[in-house]
Amino acid sequence: MAACVLRRGVFCRVGKYSEKHTLNVDFNSRHQANRSRCQGSRCAAVSALQQRRFMSSRMRPEGRVLETVGVFETQKQHGSYETGQLFLHSVFGYRGVVLFPWHARLYDRDVSPAAPETKSEPPGAHESKEVKGKPHVYYQVLIDTRDCPHVSQRSQTEAVTFLANHENSRALYAIPGLDYVSHEDILPYNSTDQVPVQHELFERFLMYNPSKAPQFVPRDALRAWQDTNHRWLELSDVHRETTENIRVTVIPFHMGTREAQNSDVYWWRYCIRLENLGNEVVQLRERHWRIFSLSGTLETVRGRGVVGREPVLSKDQPAFQYSSHVSLQSPSGHMWGSYRLERPNGTFFDVRIPPFSLESKKDDTPNSFLPGPFTSLL
Repeated sequence: MAACVLRRGVFCRVGKYSEKHTLNVDFNSRHQANRSRCQGSRCAAVSALQQRRFMSSRMRPEGRVLETVGVFETQKQHGSYETGQLFLHSVFGYRGVVLFPWHARLYDRDVSPAAPETKSEPPGAHESKEVKGKPHVYYQVLIDTRDCPHVSQRSQTEAVTFLANHENSRALYAIPGLDYVSHEDILPYNSTDQVPVQHELFERFLMYNPSKAPQFVPRDALRAWQDTNHRWLELSDVHRETTENIRVTVIPFHMGTREAQNSDVYWWRYCIRLENLGNEVVQLRERHWRIFSLSGTLETVRGRGVVGREPVLSKDQPAFQYSSHVSLQSPSGHMWGSYRLERPNGTFFDVRIPPFSLESKKDDTPNSFLPGPFTSLL
């Protein structure tokens, strides 16, 4: 059981499988399909499949390379995946490993389930309404560095950033190949390879133990790193809204405080994913942000595209994910806005960005970080 994994960016979304198919990884194919296409007469959900097959490596006539990765496991409908779980990303297709879970609250403006927590709307936000949060699990993961070049056009692989560990500096540092993944995007598999994921931190954080399931258990270095950097890595709130089949998900993170011109400057990063849930090809052309500070200032930001790109969202490549940063001279604030997208016929429409809070934390002086593959961004 499995589906074709295509390495030019995104791999077949595995929602259903033909019972006779094997899991193949294609490292050179230009074709991309995010929704599985079952060629057999019958398809069944992953949880219903009893037979699991290993992939086979071979050279195809057109020069595409198929490489063995492992055996799919049943997706968890309840509970969380454990540290050391190998997986394929259901949208971006990279191989990865779970480091540890984050128990967040999802504020979905499309659905309002009963929940004890409610997020208030910032002044001037669109369509003010009560939004209730519900528990949602995300995972801190390592991305296989072999896959980073193939997904970098659709998802930043240096999206987790930190402020430099010294005062009066605006320098940002990133850990390449560190990501956050939602529970439903995890497609678990197992492998007989003792180092199935290539990343500089893999063997420093995890140890192979064939008697365990998963077979990779945390080292003390992972626990220490998690404890030291918990408040900078912590994912607590997720905000989601859909407009005309374009779903926008926002995750804000507090980064810390720095002094500039004798006043404190508070920094946040935010990760955004746009996903096309429809069949029509659209292209992101403009962004429009409103940034409200607790000090009473309201800033408007307009510009072309995002992070220097104007991504196309299609049925084959439905998602784009990026991170950016914002600073305020106040310990809290709000952000909201919209994206302007273009249809193939030249018409435009606006997609709402759900409002989200920028909240600082009390103890925001970074501790030391585990030495590793850090990259300076500024």
